Amino acid sequence: MHETVILGSGVIGLSTAYYLLQHQPGETIHLVDSANELFASASGFAGGFLAKDWFRPELTPLAELSFEEHRRLAEEENGREKWGYAKSVTVSYEPNGSLLGGKRGEDWLLEGTSRAGLVDVRRGHKEGEVPSWLRRVDGDSVSVIDDGSGTAIVDPLRFCKFLLEKVKAAGVHIHNPASAERVETDESGKLSGVAVVNSDTLEETVIPATRVLLAAGCWTPHIFYELFKNRYYIDIPIESLGGHSLVVKAPSEVTTCHSVYTTMDALSPEVYSRPDGVIYVAGVNHASIPLPKPTVKAVTFDESVEKLKAIARRLIATPEGQDLEIVREGLCFRPITKRGTPYIARLTDEKLGEDIKTTVGATGGVFVASGHGPWGISLSLGTGKVVAELMSGKPLSADISSLGF
Repeated sequence: MHETVILGSGVIGLSTAYYLLQHQPGETIHLVDSANELFASASGFAGGFLAKDWFRPELTPLAELSFEEHRRLAEEENGREKWGYAKSVTVSYEPNGSLLGGKRGEDWLLEGTSRAGLVDVRRGHKEGEVPSWLRRVDGDSVSVIDDGSGTAIVDPLRFCKFLLEKVKAAGVHIHNPASAERVETDESGKLSGVAVVNSDTLEETVIPATRVLLAAGCWTPHIFYELFKNRYYIDIPIESLGGHSLVVKAPSEVTTCHSVYTTMDALSPEVYSRPDGVIYVAGVNHASIPLPKPTVKAVTFDESVEKLKAIARRLIATPEGQDLEIVREGLCFRPITKRGTPYIARLTDEKLGEDIKTTVGATGGVFVASGHGPWGISLSLGTGKVVAELMSGKPLSADISSLGF
C-alpha cells in the first residue's frame, strides 16, 4: 500500500486524512505539522460560520457538498454536543443606512465590506429571529438572510480536536512538532519519501511515501519552496491576512444560534452565538501583519483587541448593563488568494522541476489544497472528501476543475 504524507494538520489536512480512511488504512497516512501548538491559527480561532450557497459559481458544488457533509457528520456523531454544530439564523443589522454602501461582497475581506453582500435575497424578520442579546437603537433595522436552512455554526477548535481524535484512533500517524525537510526520490527520480525532523529531538525520519499533500494554509508556499528548492516551475500565490477575534460569554442562555453581519465605523463585524453559551466577535483585519513562523503563536495587538471590545459592547446588551465577560482573545492568519478561490489540484510533474517525477495514476502525486480564505471551516469537509478522492483516483463528489493552477 502506497503511503501518503499530509503537510499541515489544520482543518483541511485533518479533513483529508479523515476521508482518506475510506480509501487506505490509517497506518499508511501521516500528518506532519511544525506548530508547537496545533490549531493556534485559523483552524482554532476562526468563527466557524458554515454556508451552503454564499459562493461564486466555481465554488458552489464544493460548498454544497461540504455543507451537507457537515450536517451529516453532526447527525452521525452528535456534533452539537461534541463540537457545537447548530443551525444558525443569519441576519444583517443596519444601525445606520445601507449595509454595504453600494458595494458587493466578493472582495469583502480586503475592502472592509461584509460577506453578507454575497447574498442578495433577504426579508423582514419574524418573531424570535432577532437575537435577544442584540442591542437595538432607534432607526435601525434587521433583515433575515437565512432562517438556518442554509447557514450553520461550529466551534472550530472543538471540531478540529474531534477530527484529530478520529484519525488517531484509526491509526493515522501524527508527527508534531515536526517539519518536512526534503523529498526523497528513488533511482529513477520518482518521489519515494519525505524526510521529517522532530523539532524536540532533532531526530530525522524518512517516511516512504509516493503521495504528498500540501495543506498548510498560509505556510503552504513556504513549505513547497523548501521541499522543491530551486527546481519547481510554479508559483503558489497564497498570501496571509491577519484577523483578531474575541469570544465573550453570552449574557443569557443561547437557545437559538444567530450569525449577525453589520458595518460600523468602516469595519464589518461578524458576530456569532454558539450553543455552548458564548458569542464570537471578529471583523478587525490587517493585511500588513507579517506572517509568523509556523512554530510561533501569534500575539494579539492591543489596539485591535480594544476595537473589538468596543464593537462587542455596542452590539451585545447585558441584562443590567454590566460589562461583558471575555473568554478568549485571538489573532489568526487566513490563507487568501487574489482570485478569491482556493487552489485544489494535483501538480503536474512539469511543475515540480526537471529532476523529480511522480508515479502515474492514483499511487503517486504532489497535491495542493489551500487558499480557502475565510471559508476554510465551511469548505473543509467537502475539500477533504474531494481531495481524498482525487488522490485515490476515485470519481469526484464535486467539480473542482476551475480550482487548479
